[in-house]
Amino acid sequence: MAKARTVFFCQSCGAQSAKWIGRCPACGEWNTYVEEVIQKETVATTTGQWKPASTVPGGNLTKAAKSVPLGDILAEDEPRIITPDGELNRVLGGGIVPGSIVLIGGEPGIGKSTLMLQIALSLRKMKVLYVSGEESEAQIKMRAERMADGQHSGCFILTETNTQNIFRQIDQVQPNILVIDSIQTMHSTLVESGAGSVSQVRECTAEFLKFAKETSTPVLLIGHITKDGSIAGPKILEHMVDTVLQFEGDRHMSYRILRTTKNRFGSTSELGIYEMQGDGLRQVSNPSEILLSQRGESLSGMAIGATLEGNRPLLVEVQALVTPSTYGTPQRSSTGFDAKRLQMLLAVLEKRAGLRLGQHDVFLNIAGGLRLDDPALDMAVCAAVVSSLNDLPIPGDVCLAAEVGLSGEIRAVSRLDQRLAEAEKLGFREMYVSQFNGKGLDLARFGLKVHAVSRLDEVLNGLFG
Repeated sequence: MAKARTVFFCQSCGAQSAKWIGRCPACGEWNTYVEEVIQKETVATTTGQWKPASTVPGGNLTKAAKSVPLGDILAEDEPRIITPDGELNRVLGGGIVPGSIVLIGGEPGIGKSTLMLQIALSLRKMKVLYVSGEESEAQIKMRAERMADGQHSGCFILTETNTQNIFRQIDQVQPNILVIDSIQTMHSTLVESGAGSVSQVRECTAEFLKFAKETSTPVLLIGHITKDGSIAGPKILEHMVDTVLQFEGDRHMSYRILRTTKNRFGSTSELGIYEMQGDGLRQVSNPSEILLSQRGESLSGMAIGATLEGNRPLLVEVQALVTPSTYGTPQRSSTGFDAKRLQMLLAVLEKRAGLRLGQHDVFLNIAGGLRLDDPALDMAVCAAVVSSLNDLPIPGDVCLAAEVGLSGEIRAVSRLDQRLAEAEKLGFREMYVSQFNGKGLDLARFGLKVHAVSRLDEVLNGLFG
């Protein structure tokens, strides 16, 4: 056996050092180095030398790598695994790539395990090995029965955290897809540290990565997140995998967003939308219609804004409540929208539109529990605030999409044609946009009246007279 040694790892970025240092030279964070014991198991070779033991099936059979001219490499598009989940296929760029490793992160209770179990149960023609280090077999069975699909004979459940035992089961089952729930609970005997540590996460991910590349078996990893919403563990974890998916949304709300932050096989501008129900996650094919389905009579403080999430246009309801301030300092609160941007827009309304908001509390909410940062919602936010302040409702068939500048000018937004088409499809009759969007775009071909404006006061006069 090789001699055990200790190495200090940075818990923020994964950098290592032979001794403890106060500030990490790689990421600049203070007091992030922790000491961990590392020990590699070795086996004797026929020549008397020692090498690390392989934990991947077939890993002992290796060949020397040789350089190959770029022109001699044959690039063949491997057929993707098309799942019954159209939202997941869209986010991954058309399906699961054989031999790829995908990392799915999100808050506790957001639905990561539910989504992965649904995928495992829906692939009827494939064998899927679902490895759980957090739940028992009975718990997984109960969750599968709630999805009304708990009799899939090709879905194998394994409750194990030791990677060596997992690879033994892989040799027996020979799955087409491997699901790991979660990577922070896995541990390898080759590293003498606790599960979830920097060295364990890196070692276990490296083992699964080697398995995926050598056997062309896709691996889906579920990962924890930190309190600030980033993927837990060393940053190298996100560099090692092929695709990183972020599951977002308020767990107290019904809607979830599956967003791509890294994808080696497709675009990172796609996203999938789900609705959490009692029997699992349901795909939302037309999110705008569902987000606006609870609209009734026109009320003050409500405006419809056209935004883009990835490449998908969405129409969302912006709600504002403006009331006289009870205390000396007025409150500014927003849910689903950047609070600092809200304060900037309120300052623009005071300076450029002559509104007195200094003695009023302003509360803003994006209906449906979504968190949006598209500047195209600026005009809708300003309209909703003015509507609530004057208690004048905005007509329900009016939509807005434009950015508001500091001098009160209306600025153009990207992909206006997609926003107009979405508004037309949902039955809106009027839409306010920037006049600078009219260049190269035939606004007459859309079946709704388009108001091209250049100043914020033009919008307010058109809506409220």
